[in-house]
Amino acid sequence: MKALMCNQHGLPDTLVYEEVPDPTPAAGEVIIDMKAAGVNFPDVLIIQNKYQFKPGLPFSPGAELAGTVATVGEGVSHVKVGDRVIGSSGHGAFAEKVRCNARKVIPMPDGLDFETAAAFTLTYGTSYHALVDRAGLKAGETLLVLGAAGGVGLAAIEIGKALGARVIAAASSEEKLAVCREHGADACINYGSEEIRAAIKAATDGKGPDVVYDPVGGEFAEPVFRSIAWRGRYLVIGFAGGEIPRVPWNLALLKGASIVGVFWGDYTVREPQHFQSDLETMFGMIREGKLRPHISARYPLAQGAQALNDMMNRKVTGKVIITT
Repeated sequence: MKALMCNQHGLPDTLVYEEVPDPTPAAGEVIIDMKAAGVNFPDVLIIQNKYQFKPGLPFSPGAELAGTVATVGEGVSHVKVGDRVIGSSGHGAFAEKVRCNARKVIPMPDGLDFETAAAFTLTYGTSYHALVDRAGLKAGETLLVLGAAGGVGLAAIEIGKALGARVIAAASSEEKLAVCREHGADACINYGSEEIRAAIKAATDGKGPDVVYDPVGGEFAEPVFRSIAWRGRYLVIGFAGGEIPRVPWNLALLKGASIVGVFWGDYTVREPQHFQSDLETMFGMIREGKLRPHISARYPLAQGAQALNDMMNRKVTGKVIITT
């Protein structure tokens, strides 16, 4: 089979599209014929050996996919050969055939296409866990989403709206903010041209946001946390900006605010029943039209390195996917 391989740590251009042996399933595993795989920012980090999860070389990146079951290992009974499924692989999804732990393979709901399924699990799963479980976002509260035009950002906008919150989207350009408005943002902040604290004050009548969703980190974290509302919850999603912030702890004291970590990957392992419940709820929200994954680009597997380059250089909105 063909796969996009990381044979040495480095930037996306070091990845190699090559022939590798077909995987075979061990007990409790499933082999999936990949039809579409989602591209996520951790894929950029993992090939540089900068992510918290570090697979041994060589490996194929890619953490989520949709496809059909090719073979199943001993003890697997909830899916069979030919079933349409969604898989969470951790790594290895950028290949024609992908090995997955059977516990992380679920049947695709009727009416869901492969591309949407591949673009859904990680971004919407992360955002739902963050907003519902970690922040307890309530109807009538104000949610500020940083990096709002990215995959997790757009998911957070849609989920926030579905929960009844007022959503403020913050992004670096008017083009990106236009996409945020299409997905339901009530107000927008262009932090490429506006002073962010003044803009937050104006957008919230001086009260500040009740919940901040931050997948970016970097220079905006401290000024945004200074602007948070009393009893606010600041969700730490990731550090796409490249810098891990150092926020003075006295700010949390003065605002009675919480800095809340969100590690969706471990959540799915430690609390699989809650994760399954989340998925069932979100599939229902898709059927109701409340969630609409935005796929901005599609790349064939042979051009997967370009997909990661575009992700790294912030040239994408929503999700991009790789197809066979």
